[in-house]
Amino acid sequence: MKSQKPAIPTQPDQETDRATLDLSIEKITGLNSRFAHDTVAVEEPLEIQLAHGPSHARSLKSISVTMRTPGHDFDLAAGFLMTEGVVSDPNDIDRIAYAAGSIGEIPRDSALSQSALPYQPGKNIVRVDLAPHVVVSLANLERNFYTTSSCGICGKASLLALQTVCPPRRKNTFRIDSTILYQLPHRLREAQHLFSLTGGIHGAALFHATGNLLAVREDVGRHNAVDKLLGAQFLADLTPLRDTLLLLSGRASFELLQKALMGGVSLVASVGAPSSLAVQVAKDFDITLIGFLRDNHFNIYHGAEHILRAAST
Repeated sequence: MKSQKPAIPTQPDQETDRATLDLSIEKITGLNSRFAHDTVAVEEPLEIQLAHGPSHARSLKSISVTMRTPGHDFDLAAGFLMTEGVVSDPNDIDRIAYAAGSIGEIPRDSALSQSALPYQPGKNIVRVDLAPHVVVSLANLERNFYTTSSCGICGKASLLALQTVCPPRRKNTFRIDSTILYQLPHRLREAQHLFSLTGGIHGAALFHATGNLLAVREDVGRHNAVDKLLGAQFLADLTPLRDTLLLLSGRASFELLQKALMGGVSLVASVGAPSSLAVQVAKDFDITLIGFLRDNHFNIYHGAEHILRAAST
């Protein structure tokens, strides 16, 4: 039986007013020009600070600065910690809040104060307070120390690292009809409010096998969109997500398959292509992997037996 979920404050709405920016632009058509209005997605840094340790000896460490679209920042922080293996239960988190002093002035101990990243006054620093009983491995606090395809660690080492931190796996029993799969990219696009405004933002969604949309999140960073999505489910004590599929609006990288694995997702489908290491993760951990899901076709890279009516020729 799962433990009772913590009383983490519910974050305000997704702050659409901060997620987009209206601009005056010059639009060119052929040899003609005219002034027009355009809406772009906002990209701002978010620093995640972690407070941990026993009650008598707490430590505060900045563990990540990521460029993200404002909104669902608490979900993003929780999802990042869960998918990086820092926390495994929502009760590991006592409190999530915007850090004091994060409006207008950057705290002197903040990583943003030493960063060359652009900074706009606002809620750009999130502090996560872990429960005193949670033991944190300092080696796990460096962003993407084994998860990114550009980190310089070979694929074999990355897969071995995943095996040491991933939650226990059960047999993959998730099944879905191919005719339902074809409908999902359209349903994701319909649910992408920020994409409809800007045309320049990634989406990630969770669906049931019936095609019902469970949740959707958007962000300029594809990994942030997935962290926001999985973080919301983690805080609601709904992980592992064995009875759901994760749909990505772009490509499927190793990092995104790793996050799906940590969230217990059984099937990952992407509108774009998967990477070779993403395919290897799918095979090693028995995650059904679909790529190029568009119109009336898709590729199965692993788990064809989980796709109903998908005949091979």
